[in-house]
Amino acid sequence: MIVKADVHGSLEAVTESLRKLERDDVRAAFVHRGVGTITENDISLAAATNATLIGFNVRPDRKIRELAEKENVEIRTYEIIYKLLEDVEKAMKGMLAPEFIEVVTGEAEVREVFKAPKVGAVAGCSVTSGVITRGSKVRFLREGTIIWKGNINTLRRFKDDVREVREGFECGLSLTDFQDLKPGDVIETYELKEVERA
Repeated sequence: MIVKADVHGSLEAVTESLRKLERDDVRAAFVHRGVGTITENDISLAAATNATLIGFNVRPDRKIRELAEKENVEIRTYEIIYKLLEDVEKAMKGMLAPEFIEVVTGEAEVREVFKAPKVGAVAGCSVTSGVITRGSKVRFLREGTIIWKGNINTLRRFKDDVREVREGFECGLSLTDFQDLKPGDVIETYELKEVERA
């Protein structure tokens, strides 16, 4: 970012406050900091470095605004420091890669294993909790240890292809790229849920 402020004291206060927003995964990068109005040079520098121009108690004139628009440079002006910090903090959070948590949606226990043509091993399961959904992400556990992760390939109830099977019902399922199924194994389905980063 490029920061311009009306007086040196304001510039230092803004810079110091912006540095306090930094964290390990996102830093405030200052291309240039200066006192005085926003100039053509500031626009050129922002365009060349893909920086956002922040003005504190300074406003660009019409000519500078037009140049910024032509050069695709974003200018943000503020008179209140906390509003500036709020906006920059939101922008910094937006730069973070999203964070996901795994939420278990269903669990089934393998009761028997069958061989089916074209599919290979099919697990005859009893759904012990939640819902097992075709195509969902799955963890395969043997004696409490994850031995495989992937997706459910086929899901059937009796002879019918189904989209989901709920707790208390039985189903047959096959997994993509995994054939080593054994009675007693546990199949856990889950989804990735995005969580807001603090």
